[in-house]
Amino acid sequence: MTSQPLRLAEEYGPSPGESELAVNPFDGLPFSSRYYELLKQRQALPIWAARFTFLEQLESNPTGVVLVSGEPGSGKSTQIPQWCAEFALARGFQKGQVTVTQPYPLAARSLALRVADEMDLTLGHEVGYSIPQEDCTGPNTLLRFCWDRLLLQEVASTRGTGAWGVLVLDEAQERSVASDSLQGLLQDARLEKLPGDLRVVVVTDPALEPKLRAFWGNPPIVHIPREPGERPSPIYWDTIPPDRVEAACQAVLELCRKEVPGDVLVFLPSEEEISLCCESLSREVESLLLQGLPPRVLPLHPDCGQAVQAVYEDMDARKVVVTHWLADFSFSLPSIQHVIDSGLELRSVYNPRIRAEFQVLRPISKCQAEARRLRARGFPPGSCLCLYPKSFLELEAPPLPQPRVCEENLSSLVLLLKRRQIAEPGECHFLDQPAPEALMQALEDLDYLAALDDDGDLSDLGVILSEFPLAPELAKALLASCEFDCVDEMLTLAAMLTAAPGFTRPPISAEEAALRRALEHTDGDHSSLIQVYEAFIQKGKFYAARLGYFRGLKDFNEAWCQARAHKLRGELLELMQRIELPLSLPAFGSEQNRRDLQKALVSGYFLKVARDTDGTGNYLLLTHKHVAQLSSYCCYRSRRAPARPPPWVLYHNFTISKDNCLSIVSEIQPQMLVELAPPYFLSNLPPSESRDLLNQLREGMADSTAGSKSSSAQEFRDPCVLQ
Repeated sequence: MTSQPLRLAEEYGPSPGESELAVNPFDGLPFSSRYYELLKQRQALPIWAARFTFLEQLESNPTGVVLVSGEPGSGKSTQIPQWCAEFALARGFQKGQVTVTQPYPLAARSLALRVADEMDLTLGHEVGYSIPQEDCTGPNTLLRFCWDRLLLQEVASTRGTGAWGVLVLDEAQERSVASDSLQGLLQDARLEKLPGDLRVVVVTDPALEPKLRAFWGNPPIVHIPREPGERPSPIYWDTIPPDRVEAACQAVLELCRKEVPGDVLVFLPSEEEISLCCESLSREVESLLLQGLPPRVLPLHPDCGQAVQAVYEDMDARKVVVTHWLADFSFSLPSIQHVIDSGLELRSVYNPRIRAEFQVLRPISKCQAEARRLRARGFPPGSCLCLYPKSFLELEAPPLPQPRVCEENLSSLVLLLKRRQIAEPGECHFLDQPAPEALMQALEDLDYLAALDDDGDLSDLGVILSEFPLAPELAKALLASCEFDCVDEMLTLAAMLTAAPGFTRPPISAEEAALRRALEHTDGDHSSLIQVYEAFIQKGKFYAARLGYFRGLKDFNEAWCQARAHKLRGELLELMQRIELPLSLPAFGSEQNRRDLQKALVSGYFLKVARDTDGTGNYLLLTHKHVAQLSSYCCYRSRRAPARPPPWVLYHNFTISKDNCLSIVSEIQPQMLVELAPPYFLSNLPPSESRDLLNQLREGMADSTAGSKSSSAQEFRDPCVLQ
């Protein structure tokens, strides 16, 4: 089937004053005056010169794959989706035919808002987005922006993939697990449900172009011209400052004192440092003697929620946006003229050998450094202050961002690949192949969770686990709650552990500390999370803000994570009802419910158990011989002396950092572990005193069971006893 690319309004010839004569082909309504205002901005983007080249390649390329290469800020993330929508409409595709993936949920929402505005359409109708706990689409949605991990979940699920006409994989240079996996699945032609006339568009930074070109077999490439404007010459520090936050704050204040025009973009390694920087700057800028309004300081990181749109608002005051790797390639901000770059990022890197995450502070890649510098280009160019020596990146920085598929726990990915009937996940094509030991550890964990059968394929339980947007061990605990009649409580806990997992800073006032203590549960952090959730539902988000549950945000978005947990709980409940799993009535607080909830948790988290070896809080992890301590935010740490730490605990996460801490911890009984964990798991534990104790318990329980059976048999044979 051949067709001509859809003509835009400006090709029909009306001027803005005659906009009532031009009709939007997507909704049949006349174009507004704002459409023409935004159209002029679109036509000024560097990518606009490549529009017809792109549409021709999309139409005529026999392989169906088009690679688009361009620098950040060239307009590719907003314009390519619109042109694909024009292409789909011109070919007469059915509704919902263009899906655009983004590596971050906030970027998907932000782009959907911008593109709907540029197309003069209503968000949620012809243009929509799908991110966790938020589906803003409708039956007539033609263009959908989607978090790439959510799309990968849809691909593997029985819910199917939908009828795609064009699939756009944006920001491929971010190297997210889902983006790399989707490319591998498409390359392997394993998505049988996809329509045969599918078009795939891969959008990337030029730095990754050679690797993608080789991976896809030399597809046609659309090169976006460089954005006009001079590039700033970076100013390097002689040494790395001992206090990055203080150095960044002083650099911002210096710009403000000189009253140099333009907004400022500050890159720091972590969300904690972003919060500290925002708090410090918000205090300092109020005391500056400026002619105009004091600068407005805005954080930009995943927990900002809908408040992220503030970075796009037109303001009379200067904006100082403080962010991290999230904004390396996403969130183009034309008003930025000054960049302050720490040159570092804090990332979680998973070690499969010990099933633990490392908090790694490392240099950014040369590709990221260049993308940050380009934020300040223009006529005249702005400034780029690098808080590190020039030799720092030249000697230590890799050329490209590290692929996340080599740094994350792959259990969820392997579960989804098994769902697609890929027998050996290692045979799936990836841009960079994961380490074999990471794949083996993922398979071993899934086997322990009974998600695999004897042939290594998904078991019936594994198929159900793959339906849930949860980590496999958490999904297993949720399913186990059906057996132990604590579904209501486990739904709450699953949502909280996924969307709002615990306190992340110490209390800042006596009131906040008292409120936290009031919600601490004697059974541990898991039950405390349930009480926090119930308090939020009963008393609202302002109570959650007083509680200090979130990461130091100063407005109503303090409760955003909590609201996400509420939405996720509803989604999980709906999914369980659709699968026809048994539910149970609320019984939180009863003695029976406490035991049942512990059993459900142990059923999923038996791989994450530790024992206090000396009674002082030094916990030896069962699966390896690492020693860890309880997190400083753990409820057991806040109890008054002489309370002793529990001898056996189940934990949600183990992070190797400066304090090697266990987070989200609850006490368990070792008898429960012996009862519920697979016997071969206990047999495979490394030699330790903990393993010996568990084996003794298992033998004692086996003898007790055998004695009970023998006694019952004797009673059955001896009628005198029965009398």
